[in-house]
Amino acid sequence: MNPLDKAEIGSTGVMVSRLGVGGAPFGSMPVEAAEQRSIESIGKGLELGISYYDTAPLYGAGRSERYYAQGLSGVERDSYVLSTKVGRVLDPVDAAPGQDIFHDLPQMDVVFDFSRDGVLRSFEESLKRLELDRVDVLLIHDPDDFHEQAVNGAFPALAELRSQGVIGAIGAGMNFCEPLAQFGREADFDCFLLAGRYTLLDHSGLDDLLPLCEERGMSIILGGPYNSGVLASDLGPGTTYFYQSTPPEVLGLARKIKAVCDRHDVPLKAAALQFGLAHPAVAATIPGAVSAAEVQENFDMVSYAIPDDLWAELKHEGLLPENAPTP
Repeated sequence: MNPLDKAEIGSTGVMVSRLGVGGAPFGSMPVEAAEQRSIESIGKGLELGISYYDTAPLYGAGRSERYYAQGLSGVERDSYVLSTKVGRVLDPVDAAPGQDIFHDLPQMDVVFDFSRDGVLRSFEESLKRLELDRVDVLLIHDPDDFHEQAVNGAFPALAELRSQGVIGAIGAGMNFCEPLAQFGREADFDCFLLAGRYTLLDHSGLDDLLPLCEERGMSIILGGPYNSGVLASDLGPGTTYFYQSTPPEVLGLARKIKAVCDRHDVPLKAAALQFGLAHPAVAATIPGAVSAAEVQENFDMVSYAIPDDLWAELKHEGLLPENAPTP
């Protein structure tokens, strides 16, 4: 599989490389290492020819976007596609509150806001941090508990920006399939970023969301293809699954999949990245990286030659659904 092949986002004309670079880890690294390693990771992606990069205001309370500004500085604007997100605004505070996996945050409070004004403010502030006059893809970020606000406030604002040509494609990014499918039935989105729900370990997108997207000409961007770490690990103690300790039954499933991969001399990471990309609704996968070496490894894993027999054995053993497309 060629990681540099291009796929179109919906019918927008926005073309992304099948492998992208996810910018969430740029905001979660300890601050003393984050800037250099983030810029080196972006540089390695550019060197390899990767043309799709993703970020969000949430990632390090704006840090990830600022690192992209540095990493992409001087790069021909039409040579890459950049996506960022709306739905949270950053308000200055005296002391930054804790934000889950993110470390050493700037003095900002990250606040949900799916109103029209909030979306436009978030977008304008992202452009300033990115030092750009446009982004290619704009996504509504984690509207889990704000569906009506997202449909009635955020979506019309994004649709207007799209009609003005300020952005090329619009979508939503979430960790669950059902609300994305609801969005897909209710509004004219171009794409969805689905995190962790169409992987070797979680096939919940297969029966509803992905067929819906295929039918309606919407694209899927896959985030979290390693399920937040477990599929990129040695499957020993301390692995994580959806940012928590991996449940024993999930770890057992991952070990069974790895055993099949080992029999075919295929790295588990290669199978993890290529599985998702095989579905016709999927345009790209955007694993995060904390170093240039990880960007290179992801590139190598998508390029790795996987025999058909591996996929056949995974299905025969009941480890993959029979109707799951494979490379």
